[in-house]
Amino acid sequence: MPSFEIQKYVEHHRANMFALVADVESYPEFLPMCEALSIRSYHREGENSFFLADMTVHYQWIREILTTKVSLHPGEGRIKVQYVEGPFQYLENYWIFLPVKSENACIIEFFIDYKISHPIFSLIAGQMFRNVFCRFIDIFKKRADELYDRVI
Repeated sequence: MPSFEIQKYVEHHRANMFALVADVESYPEFLPMCEALSIRSYHREGENSFFLADMTVHYQWIREILTTKVSLHPGEGRIKVQYVEGPFQYLENYWIFLPVKSENACIIEFFIDYKISHPIFSLIAGQMFRNVFCRFIDIFKKRADELYDRVI
């Protein structure tokens, strides 16, 4: 059961990084293997938001749809992703955006635990997923560099 966790300091405001990761509909523009993403349902409870999202993952000749329940907790700086349906036996993922001394920077913690249910898909895509997960924070940081001014 592969799992991966990383923490990284980034020179972007915590709220901007949270908003960037929360904006799942923009993922096809910059996230490797994300071919399409749509929100199936959405609701708010106070400042928190919850939605079901369908992500089409495409790698070589493999195309799968992954459905997840996403919980956004901006006050806590936390995003939680829970598996609903798709090519995994299970998947749990969270992002935590930690404040630092400078308000124009933060520490991002990314964690994912998953098991791919299809043996062939697991053989082909397993290592590739791990390589992408290792770069997730860097991928989002690069996107933030394109969208936001860095003020340190």
